[in-house]
Amino acid sequence: MTAAENSERCTAKINVIRRPSGVVEPDIVAVEGPLEILVEDSPFAITMRTPGNDIELVTGFLFSEGCVEEIEDISAIEAIGKNSVHVRFASGISLDADRVMSAHRSRYASSACGVCSRETIDQLMDNLKPMAPTEPVDSKILQSLPTLMRVAQKAFEETGGIHAAALFDIKGDFIVLREDIGRHNAVDKVIGWCLSQDDFELESTILLVSGRIGFEIVQKAAVARIPVLAAIGAPSSMAVELALSIGMQMYGFLSDSRCNQYSPLVRG
Repeated sequence: MTAAENSERCTAKINVIRRPSGVVEPDIVAVEGPLEILVEDSPFAITMRTPGNDIELVTGFLFSEGCVEEIEDISAIEAIGKNSVHVRFASGISLDADRVMSAHRSRYASSACGVCSRETIDQLMDNLKPMAPTEPVDSKILQSLPTLMRVAQKAFEETGGIHAAALFDIKGDFIVLREDIGRHNAVDKVIGWCLSQDDFELESTILLVSGRIGFEIVQKAAVARIPVLAAIGAPSSMAVELALSIGMQMYGFLSDSRCNQYSPLVRG
């Protein structure tokens, strides 16, 4: 799929009334639609997403949710029509769909209903390994990333209403960007792209997200072993606590002139 074709699927044209002039003219909005995930011919999940890079999205989702540990665990993955992706696992790999989807729903419910963060983080920590200690990223590198990401946000440029996740190397060089109506979907698309590349190492990369950081974004980055997570917006308290617990570098309110470092903190 070319960049132009992908952009066409990401956006749609609708008519709007401009107020207070009352002029009716076309506007461009981000597309949102359902994607059905089939595993071994059986329905597994339906997620709302922005069309495009669907195979990357499903690959990243299966990896970040703990369904697979490596790309070789997937023997085949293909798009069926415009709104379905079918997955087959390698021999010996099985999927406890009820357990995976129950845990997935539980984590997202916790963010909305105020469940004790300590209980949720303890559950997550069972499957997350601490990060290897790394030197804080240079401020000049961090402050250069928002501009680099913004240049690559083609769908956002048209709509103003779509999230992005961008991956950089530790020197601040751009690697890949994906956009989606869902913040976590954009992250899954980036992770899925990385898994599809031969011998791609995530241990020396920076993940930048366009909005805020919730704990589910930290969890996905941690599973992928991405050591540095940054955002244009703010992190939640649970996201900071989880990052501190595993030693992940976390930065928020990133701009070309400033940022906040949340983790690791210097204990005084």
